[in-house]
Amino acid sequence: MIPYWHAPSLKLGPLTIEPFGIFVAVGILLAARLLGRQAQRQGLDPTPLADYAPWGVGVGVLVGHWVHLFFYHPEELAKGPLQILKVWDGLSSFGGLVGGIIAAIFFFRHRKLRFNDYADAFALGVAPGWAVARLGCFAVHDHPGVRTDFFLAVAFPNGPRHDLGMYDAIALFLISGLLYALRDVEKMKGRLLPLLSLLYAACRFSFDFLRATDMNYVDARYFGLTPAQYGCFALVAYGVWGLLRRRESRAPSAPPGNTLGAAR
Repeated sequence: MIPYWHAPSLKLGPLTIEPFGIFVAVGILLAARLLGRQAQRQGLDPTPLADYAPWGVGVGVLVGHWVHLFFYHPEELAKGPLQILKVWDGLSSFGGLVGGIIAAIFFFRHRKLRFNDYADAFALGVAPGWAVARLGCFAVHDHPGVRTDFFLAVAFPNGPRHDLGMYDAIALFLISGLLYALRDVEKMKGRLLPLLSLLYAACRFSFDFLRATDMNYVDARYFGLTPAQYGCFALVAYGVWGLLRRRESRAPSAPPGNTLGAAR
């Protein structure tokens, strides 16, 4: 059994930095770094990815909070209308994913770029970055599961339970390893993001059945499923479509001068 340890907050004068936020920030930085490196490795101009990053993060945080507020914990709306702007007060990682997708759709269309050219880079950057961010959930144990005597159970104060933040992080690290092992396989080029969608959907759909329902603060269910489980259906649909569709030829890469100049 894994001992229960809640990571402490950091006090910097009047500021309080929560451990969850630290892991999320590190995960975002890691994802951005890997995105740029993978784009360059594929001979693509990484400049659009650097320009997209703040939009993806900003919209992701906002939508992630709204999904948490309107779908997971609508009871918090009773705190007042300003609750919709308090993005630090609850965040859904699945909602953050949706926000990032929305930002990507508008950003790449505005830039007249094909998202599919960068899809592999997204898969190879987002998966490990998301895994690190999920370690933040484990550090504060904000996704307790049902009681269990499983050997990976965490000794919560009220008894041993599954810790879904830890399970999610483990799954994403394993998926990241698989994606990196397949990135040079010719048949998988252009299909890593659909593969990530399928694998993560299968893991997340299964894990959410283990979420606690016997605590004071639990996620909402709709016909027995969490909001993320419904989102998994969309991930599966995209994954199947992406793996079965005919691979397109990649658009011409940017001139070498532009690519090198953007590697800042």
